[in-house]
Amino acid sequence: MLASLLDAAVDDYPGRVVAVGADRDCKALDIAATAAVPIYTVRLGDYPERAAWDAAITEATAAHEPDLVVSAGFMKILGPQFLSQFLGRVINTHPALLPAFPGAHAVPASLDYGVKVTGCTVHLVDAGTDTGPILAQEAVPVLDEDDEATLHERIKVVERRLLVDVLAAMATRGVTWIGRKATIG
Repeated sequence: MLASLLDAAVDDYPGRVVAVGADRDCKALDIAATAAVPIYTVRLGDYPERAAWDAAITEATAAHEPDLVVSAGFMKILGPQFLSQFLGRVINTHPALLPAFPGAHAVPASLDYGVKVTGCTVHLVDAGTDTGPILAQEAVPVLDEDDEATLHERIKVVERRLLVDVLAAMATRGVTWIGRKATIG
């Protein structure tokens, strides 16, 4: 996901990656470091309680003054302090057509359920698990020969492009939402 954003964020693309944060060592930190993008890590296990971690990751992120925060691949529920600091500006991707198959196991769950179409969703983050207002979705067919790896890779291809497109649209046109309904510009 990050590599796609970095590749897109050149020339006339209306946004730039100002920093990459993580809660653990991960490939995204290596990608960012290679691209000379500032990185930071705020590990949940380094704090006595989740609220302290929430405060620390909020402060570390705010130090980079992002207009939008992309939590794609972050795999942690962001706390109330973080979400209030960046209200309406935290974006996530999900490898299913929400509200179907929320959570960390969307791809195997869709295969187990036997759906013929799945896809990806880009949404605003709220306090729930994959429950925020939907910004965009795109379908991906489930092929008879698919396993988790092949289906997830096809979803990721669409997910990367959709995220880049949604972020550009948000940067140029903004987003409004009322309840569950979000509209870009």
